[in-house]
Amino acid sequence: MDTIQIFDTTLRDGEQSPGFSMHREEKLRLARQLEQLGVDVIEAGFPIASPGDLEAVRAVAGEIRTCKVAALARARQEDVDAALRALEPAAQPRLHIFLATSDLHLKHKLRIERDEALEQVSSMVRFGSKQTEEVEFSAEDASRSDIEFLCDVAEVAAEAGARIINLPDTVGYSTPDEYGEMFRTARARLAAYPNIIYSAHCHNDLGLAVANSLAAIAAGARQVECTINGIGERAGNASLEEIAVALHVRQSRFCAATNIRLEKIYATSRLLTAITGVSVPPNKAVVGANAFAHEAGIHQDGILKNPLTYEIILPEKVGVPSRRLVLGKHSGRNALRARLAELGYETTPTELAECYRMATELADSAKEVTDRDLLSFIHQVRRGRTASPAGSAVRARPRAVAAR
Repeated sequence: MDTIQIFDTTLRDGEQSPGFSMHREEKLRLARQLEQLGVDVIEAGFPIASPGDLEAVRAVAGEIRTCKVAALARARQEDVDAALRALEPAAQPRLHIFLATSDLHLKHKLRIERDEALEQVSSMVRFGSKQTEEVEFSAEDASRSDIEFLCDVAEVAAEAGARIINLPDTVGYSTPDEYGEMFRTARARLAAYPNIIYSAHCHNDLGLAVANSLAAIAAGARQVECTINGIGERAGNASLEEIAVALHVRQSRFCAATNIRLEKIYATSRLLTAITGVSVPPNKAVVGANAFAHEAGIHQDGILKNPLTYEIILPEKVGVPSRRLVLGKHSGRNALRARLAELGYETTPTELAECYRMATELADSAKEVTDRDLLSFIHQVRRGRTASPAGSAVRARPRAVAAR
């Protein structure tokens, strides 16, 4: 069973998305949690970006001890110098150097020729390798690069001392089959460097970031760069929690595992939400509010009989306190009976039928039937007041809203 290294870039790529900027203390709080989560590498920031970011990276590097701390730098001397200064206190530093390799970026952004790019990569990786033990090189926009030139760049970086070669899908352009093939080609071309670790870094512009990351793993990548809650520039990065859980659930398929402590996932997600003030969508995989919520009666009945019927992993496994059986217009009698029992009321078939009638009437007007509604129903049934409470219950809610 191979181990996939999890390279968390929430504090760098994630922070670069609008509205997600974090100051020094916030970065430290999240870095401590990431260390507890069991990530292998924390990319703490881009030190050349600002003095504040350099100090934040330095603070994280000075505190984190059980996993590696990385700092990002363009293939420029001033960037590399800033990153090395930020990493000075690190117990396990990693210098992360990048340069674009697609002709589009070379021509229109960097305005350099291919031979100049090769020289920059060689000189900066070689310099960095003399200053610190571990250097990672990233070929920005790898998925839109000419494959032969991309392999040339990767080979130059490996020869200069890079231990990790990252081939990013920087703009979320690739598809899983294309992305996996790129890794297979690069690995074959760099066969003379068998100890190189290949890394995937995917963006979600087409909603394929996690799928592409898994395709890279299947093609031999042994590091995945990702973020908590999938935050990141534009549509975001590959979601750490989705990759970790996918590898856990489909371990027999990938023959790979991570060092992530799955039970810490939910708490880490909630901490990021608290720091940034940005919640995840309810339908977000693994950590969304509906990830372990069930309203359809057929699903609820299956869950009550055996959770594996409609859940591929138990909520407690990823730190979610419990599943929710939501009572609404799609719910069934079994879920209603179970919830009433949890509230302390064992019902007869007649009582259950009458409560179910009340619940379905209310659910036609209200999105969800609450515990308060259920208690009202059972009390009315047992007092012999079986008139539908739907009108009064539904009217009471708008009055409460108006009163506020």
